[in-house]
Amino acid sequence: QVQLVESGGGLVEAGGSLRISCTASGRTSSDYAMAWFRQAPGKERELVAAITWRGERTRYEYSLKGRFTISRDNAKNTVYLQMNSLKPEDTAIYYCAADRTQYDPFYGDYWGQGTQVTVSS
Repeated sequence: QVQLVESGGGLVEAGGSLRISCTASGRTSSDYAMAWFRQAPGKERELVAAITWRGERTRYEYSLKGRFTISRDNAKNTVYLQMNSLKPEDTAIYYCAADRTQYDPFYGDYWGQGTQVTVSS
């Protein structure tokens, strides 16, 4: 089992930046692809960004590319999501996920509880 704990969410003004983190514990291994998803009120959960276990490849939801950056530090068992130029429509619960077998498509074998990001206008 792998436990994922997100942190760093909060309230930020439009145009601001925020970095959220996800730390894995338990039977951790760097051989997991990792991803961030988000779910806004009344909407379906959507993939934000994913990264391979070595970090050599990343992919993003098309509309977010250029504002959001996913990265990972396997020595710390942590994946990050740097969010810049935030907009009110970025308001959502952001979830971290790990997949043992694949990066694209990403299904997720383990999920965190989520961290709330609220962007005020």
